[in-house]
Amino acid sequence: MSRKVSRKGTSLGASRQGRDAPNQIPEFSSKEDFFDRVWDVVAEIPFGRVTTYGHIAAHLGSKKASRSVGWALRAAAGHGLPCHRVVNRFGGLSGHAAFGGPHIMEDLLRSEGVEFSGELVVDIDRHLWVPGQSRDSD
Repeated sequence: MSRKVSRKGTSLGASRQGRDAPNQIPEFSSKEDFFDRVWDVVAEIPFGRVTTYGHIAAHLGSKKASRSVGWALRAAAGHGLPCHRVVNRFGGLSGHAAFGGPHIMEDLLRSEGVEFSGELVVDIDRHLWVPGQSRDSD
């Protein structure tokens, strides 16, 4: 079951009006449609697992839109989605700016049992979740 992030009555609507976001979103009717789809995927990331910007983009049919996935997550920060579960392709905590610093993101992941293979680098082999794959292949 997917959870929508409400745009009404929040700063999220203003963020999504594209003040800073790039126009790199192919194959979607609008940036808002793409952001909504990103948020739907992020809402499904299991507790104690992580995925990458690239896996989300590929799942949405736009492999080259990893940066746009990051913009969608930045717009959703503070709105109840588990954005801390999205890391770069190496497992690095590249989205920490939205959380007030890298160690806050790290603390959130560690509280879910996520292990690290280096400083601010998730053990991606152990904790990776790929959107669209069956639970049996997790």
